[in-house]
Amino acid sequence: MSEIFRIVVDTLKVIFPAYCANATPVLAGGGLPIDFGKKFIDRKPIFGENKTYKGFIAGLAAGTLVGIIENAIFRQYPPIFGFLTSVGALLGDLIGAFIKRRIGIAPGKPLPVVDQIDFIAGALLFAYPLGILSSELVLSALIITPPIHFLTNFAAYKLGLKSNPW
Repeated sequence: MSEIFRIVVDTLKVIFPAYCANATPVLAGGGLPIDFGKKFIDRKPIFGENKTYKGFIAGLAAGTLVGIIENAIFRQYPPIFGFLTSVGALLGDLIGAFIKRRIGIAPGKPLPVVDQIDFIAGALLFAYPLGILSSELVLSALIITPPIHFLTNFAAYKLGLKSNPW
Protein backbone atom coordinates (compact mmCIF):
# COMPACT_ATOMS: atom_id res chain seq x y z
CA MET A 1 0.00 0.00 0.00
CA SER A 2 1.44 3.38 -0.93
CA GLU A 3 2.11 5.89 1.82
CA ILE A 4 -0.41 8.42 0.46
CA PHE A 5 -3.13 5.76 0.26
CA ARG A 6 -2.40 4.72 3.87
CA ILE A 7 -2.63 8.35 5.05
CA VAL A 8 -5.95 8.86 3.25
CA VAL A 9 -7.41 5.62 4.66
CA ASP A 10 -6.27 6.49 8.19
CA THR A 11 -7.70 9.98 7.80
CA LEU A 12 -11.05 8.67 6.57
CA LYS A 13 -11.27 6.31 9.55
CA VAL A 14 -10.65 9.20 11.92
CA ILE A 15 -13.07 11.66 10.37
CA PHE A 16 -15.84 9.28 9.29
CA PRO A 17 -17.85 9.73 12.53
CA ALA A 18 -17.71 13.50 11.98
CA TYR A 19 -18.82 13.11 8.36
CA CYS A 20 -21.76 10.99 9.48
CA ALA A 21 -22.69 13.45 12.24
CA ASN A 22 -22.56 16.32 9.74
CA ALA A 23 -24.62 14.52 7.07
CA THR A 24 -27.33 12.97 9.23
CA PRO A 25 -29.27 16.19 9.96
CA VAL A 26 -29.97 16.49 6.22
CA LEU A 27 -31.82 13.17 6.44
CA ALA A 28 -33.28 13.37 9.95
CA GLY A 29 -33.56 17.08 10.69
CA GLY A 30 -36.57 19.27 11.00
CA GLY A 31 -38.61 20.42 13.93
CA LEU A 32 -37.69 22.90 16.62
CA PRO A 33 -34.77 25.18 15.68
CA ILE A 34 -31.86 25.21 18.14
CA ASP A 35 -32.13 29.00 18.34
CA PHE A 36 -35.93 28.77 18.91
CA GLY A 37 -36.33 31.20 16.00
CA LYS A 38 -34.75 33.96 18.08
CA LYS A 39 -32.66 36.79 16.69
CA PHE A 40 -29.18 37.85 17.72
CA ILE A 41 -28.39 41.44 18.77
CA ASP A 42 -27.98 42.29 15.08
CA ARG A 43 -31.65 41.25 14.56
CA LYS A 44 -30.63 38.35 12.33
CA PRO A 45 -31.34 34.70 13.16
CA ILE A 46 -28.78 33.18 15.50
CA PHE A 47 -28.35 29.96 13.48
CA GLY A 48 -31.44 29.74 11.26
CA GLU A 49 -34.37 27.39 10.90
CA ASN A 50 -32.31 24.56 9.37
CA LYS A 51 -30.34 23.94 12.59
CA THR A 52 -32.71 21.86 14.70
CA TYR A 53 -32.61 19.83 17.89
CA LYS A 54 -33.80 16.77 16.02
CA GLY A 55 -30.99 17.11 13.47
CA PHE A 56 -28.37 17.74 16.16
CA ILE A 57 -29.42 14.75 18.26
CA ALA A 58 -29.69 12.47 15.20
CA GLY A 59 -26.26 13.61 13.99
CA LEU A 60 -24.74 13.06 17.42
CA ALA A 61 -26.28 9.59 17.66
CA ALA A 62 -25.19 8.59 14.14
CA GLY A 63 -21.63 9.82 14.53
CA THR A 64 -21.27 8.26 17.97
CA LEU A 65 -22.61 4.92 16.71
CA VAL A 66 -20.18 4.99 13.77
CA GLY A 67 -17.35 5.72 16.21
CA ILE A 68 -18.38 2.76 18.40
CA ILE A 69 -18.50 0.46 15.37
CA GLU A 70 -15.11 1.70 14.17
CA ASN A 71 -13.68 1.10 17.64
CA ALA A 72 -15.02 -2.46 17.62
CA ILE A 73 -13.49 -3.14 14.20
CA PHE A 74 -10.18 -1.26 14.29
CA ARG A 75 -9.47 -0.78 18.01
CA GLN A 76 -7.43 2.24 16.94
CA TYR A 77 -9.22 4.99 18.84
CA PRO A 78 -10.92 5.12 22.25
CA PRO A 79 -14.70 4.57 22.37
CA ILE A 80 -15.33 8.24 23.26
CA PHE A 81 -13.64 9.34 20.03
CA GLY A 82 -16.80 9.06 17.90
CA PHE A 83 -18.79 11.06 20.41
CA LEU A 84 -16.20 13.83 20.65
CA THR A 85 -15.71 14.17 16.91
CA SER A 86 -19.49 14.19 16.40
CA VAL A 87 -20.08 16.92 18.99
CA GLY A 88 -17.21 18.90 17.51
CA ALA A 89 -18.53 18.52 13.96
CA LEU A 90 -22.03 19.63 14.92
CA LEU A 91 -20.81 22.59 16.97
CA GLY A 92 -18.39 23.55 14.18
CA ASP A 93 -21.33 23.54 11.76
CA LEU A 94 -23.33 25.74 14.15
CA ILE A 95 -20.44 28.20 14.31
CA GLY A 96 -20.37 28.24 10.51
CA ALA A 97 -24.13 28.94 10.44
CA PHE A 98 -23.68 31.70 13.02
CA ILE A 99 -20.98 33.33 10.88
CA LYS A 100 -23.13 33.04 7.75
CA ARG A 101 -26.10 34.70 9.46
CA ARG A 102 -23.89 37.55 10.71
CA ILE A 103 -22.71 38.37 7.18
CA GLY A 104 -26.20 38.07 5.74
CA ILE A 105 -26.04 34.68 4.03
CA ALA A 106 -29.41 32.94 4.22
CA PRO A 107 -29.79 29.32 5.42
CA GLY A 108 -29.00 26.91 2.60
CA LYS A 109 -26.88 29.43 0.71
CA PRO A 110 -23.17 28.69 0.24
CA LEU A 111 -20.16 30.23 1.91
CA PRO A 112 -17.18 28.55 0.26
CA VAL A 113 -14.44 27.24 2.53
CA VAL A 114 -16.51 27.79 5.71
CA ASP A 115 -19.11 25.27 4.53
CA GLN A 116 -16.43 22.68 3.83
CA ILE A 117 -14.17 23.21 6.83
CA ASP A 118 -16.31 24.32 9.82
CA PHE A 119 -17.48 20.86 10.84
CA ILE A 120 -14.15 19.10 10.35
CA ALA A 121 -12.27 21.83 12.23
CA GLY A 122 -14.71 21.39 15.13
CA ALA A 123 -14.30 17.61 15.06
CA LEU A 124 -10.51 17.83 15.08
CA LEU A 125 -10.54 20.42 17.84
CA PHE A 126 -12.71 18.22 20.07
CA ALA A 127 -10.58 15.14 19.35
CA TYR A 128 -7.30 16.94 19.97
CA PRO A 129 -7.24 16.46 23.78
CA LEU A 130 -7.15 12.68 23.28
CA GLY A 131 -3.61 13.07 21.92
CA ILE A 132 -4.10 10.73 18.96
CA LEU A 133 -4.13 13.21 16.08
CA SER A 134 -0.88 13.70 14.24
CA SER A 135 -0.19 16.88 12.28
CA GLU A 136 -0.12 14.66 9.16
CA LEU A 137 -3.63 13.42 9.89
CA VAL A 138 -5.00 16.90 10.62
CA LEU A 139 -3.50 18.30 7.42
CA SER A 140 -4.82 15.36 5.42
CA ALA A 141 -8.32 15.83 6.87
CA LEU A 142 -8.31 19.50 5.95
CA ILE A 143 -7.16 18.69 2.40
CA ILE A 144 -9.50 15.82 1.57
CA THR A 145 -12.64 17.17 3.24
CA PRO A 146 -13.53 19.96 0.77
CA PRO A 147 -13.72 17.71 -2.32
CA ILE A 148 -15.53 14.97 -0.37
CA HIS A 149 -17.96 17.57 0.98
CA PHE A 150 -18.66 18.90 -2.52
CA LEU A 151 -19.24 15.39 -3.89
CA THR A 152 -21.52 14.23 -1.09
CA ASN A 153 -23.59 17.41 -1.23
CA PHE A 154 -23.96 17.07 -4.98
CA ALA A 155 -25.01 13.42 -4.57
CA ALA A 156 -27.56 14.40 -1.89
CA TYR A 157 -28.92 17.07 -4.24
CA LYS A 158 -29.23 14.58 -7.13
CA LEU A 159 -31.01 12.14 -4.81
CA GLY A 160 -33.48 14.84 -3.82
CA LEU A 161 -32.26 15.00 -0.20
CA LYS A 162 -31.10 18.61 -0.53
CA SER A 163 -32.63 21.52 -2.38
CA ASN A 164 -29.26 22.81 -3.58
CA PRO A 165 -26.00 21.17 -4.71
CA TRP A 166 -23.83 22.84 -2.07
